[in-house]
Amino acid sequence: MKLPRRRLLRMAVCAVALPAVSRVAMAQTYPARPVRVIVGFPPAGGSDIVARLMGQSLAEGFGQPFVIENRPGANSNMGAEAVVRAAPDGYTLLLVGITNAINATSYDKLNFKFIRDITPVAAIDGVPNIMLVHPSFPAKTLPEFIRYAEASPGKINFASEGTGGIGQLLGELFKMTAGINMVHVPYRGVALALTDLMGAQVQVMFASMPSAIPHVRAGKLRALAVTSAARSEALPEVPTVGEFLPGFEAITWHGIGAPKGTSAAITSQLNNEINAALTSPVMKGRLADLGGTPLVLSPSEFGMFIAAETEKWGKVIRAANIKLE
Repeated sequence: MKLPRRRLLRMAVCAVALPAVSRVAMAQTYPARPVRVIVGFPPAGGSDIVARLMGQSLAEGFGQPFVIENRPGANSNMGAEAVVRAAPDGYTLLLVGITNAINATSYDKLNFKFIRDITPVAAIDGVPNIMLVHPSFPAKTLPEFIRYAEASPGKINFASEGTGGIGQLLGELFKMTAGINMVHVPYRGVALALTDLMGAQVQVMFASMPSAIPHVRAGKLRALAVTSAARSEALPEVPTVGEFLPGFEAITWHGIGAPKGTSAAITSQLNNEINAALTSPVMKGRLADLGGTPLVLSPSEFGMFIAAETEKWGKVIRAANIKLE
């Protein structure tokens, strides 16, 4: 049977429009089942805690479980690759962090390009690090530390949680900015590094706020400065590095990403829900307990933030000749 030309045209138009209608309908019903949030680190760490806080909030907002799935390995690259390979349907998300921006340069052979293959959804928080010394260290202030280092080139050891981690990069950035020389001593994790710092086996360390604050408050370590642009509400008496070295600013941060190709409609829904959560007093209070401050950004703003962080730490990595396999 031969169909009328007008009917054929209507059928063709409907066929072209169907994928767009399906995408809109999917976004309107999203999420219709549990959503996985991949964390590239083991349970109980700072990234895992932030992911679970946000996952709980998203579950309450959307009425569907947001299940945290820990995929540690290769300095979080295993978790990132799992999300890169996932379907771009909004049901597999990634807890994004500063490590992803660092890995883009420090690893030569990755099976993906983070900025290209992950869709930015929303930022969550920014957390300053603390420059710590043992209470017996001769320098009581940051200017005194710099003068001491200038007079003792190569005799100060700075600890970090491992090669290529944010602790090392902060130490390298500080060396470049202050024009001093220090020797890097990598450890297998923050806890071991802090233990040796408290035992005065090393002289200085840039540690995350959540891991450092208890030791500072107990008098086991002295905080010389925080790395954020503004002083931390958790330690308001501690100055910023930038007060003495203008332009120095660095934070550890978290956010949410999705596979490349995830629809703008789903990305927008997630961004709106995350940003709404970040303005709530409950979430603000929980992040403050971890030393963090909410980062409320649009998807495009978060994408620009990630690109800027990748470029910033790439310069430090190349200058320090840091390479990871």
